[in-house]
Amino acid sequence: MLYNNAQDWRDAPQKRVLFFGMSGLGKTYISNILRGAGSWFHYSIDYRIGTRYMGEYIADNAKAEAMKNPFLRDLLLSDSIYIGSNITFENLTPVSSYLGKPGDETKGGLPIDEYHRRQEQFRLAEVHALLDTEYFADRATRLYDYPHFICDTGGSICEWVDADDPKDVILSELSKTCLMVWIKGDEAHSEELIRRFDRAPKPMSYQPEFLHRVWKQYLDEMAIPETDVDPDAFIRWTYAQALAHRQPRYAAMAENWGVTISAEQISQVKTSEDFDRLIETTLDARQQ
Repeated sequence: MLYNNAQDWRDAPQKRVLFFGMSGLGKTYISNILRGAGSWFHYSIDYRIGTRYMGEYIADNAKAEAMKNPFLRDLLLSDSIYIGSNITFENLTPVSSYLGKPGDETKGGLPIDEYHRRQEQFRLAEVHALLDTEYFADRATRLYDYPHFICDTGGSICEWVDADDPKDVILSELSKTCLMVWIKGDEAHSEELIRRFDRAPKPMSYQPEFLHRVWKQYLDEMAIPETDVDPDAFIRWTYAQALAHRQPRYAAMAENWGVTISAEQISQVKTSEDFDRLIETTLDARQQ
């Protein structure tokens, strides 16, 4: 690891951390606290995906819809209007909207082949964005004079790595640049995440093998053709399984490549000094 003990962390002139775990457990919360301290550069993987690697896909999808309207079509063809996405750290909706949900097109779903295509586009985008971390960590100091660095990853990072492989390309690159920190939720957190998702289901990205398995299982259990799948019903049904699928993958990442901090501990952090003390305590506990 980049820092083997609390003393390494205290002595480091440049502190670099990477947060991973399910969305809704505090990654963005703690990133905002550190960024607000003024000495931490915040690199958001999801923001990088949306602005650098999927921006054209998102814009072209919106243009395709606009071209169906004769009025907008004429304006687009004459370069009278411009269509683009307004992605911010706080609003990543264009990315999730592009990913979409599989199922009945009359209910806003995508054909399963198109859904798989967009999932693969996202996988490649996220891998590239993750491998950009070292560049942004160096850039933060070299160009902007930030001494410290945060990488705020998406929940799907665990889908593209093999934490048990000591030569895993992504984890090898990330761990030499940042201290990898799993923000772990407990059973109550998982139940709340499921309730929250059930109220407002949103698109997600899945490991291809997992997606193939749950799609087939859903079709078999519901005894329906794929064109009749209710998109929201499917991703609601899938979410709890995705939580269970990801938990051991996160755990292996933390065990082999980083440290674990509970969501409850993260929620108690109010300042960058609080965070420093929490990391020191965590590193010391890992040594024992």
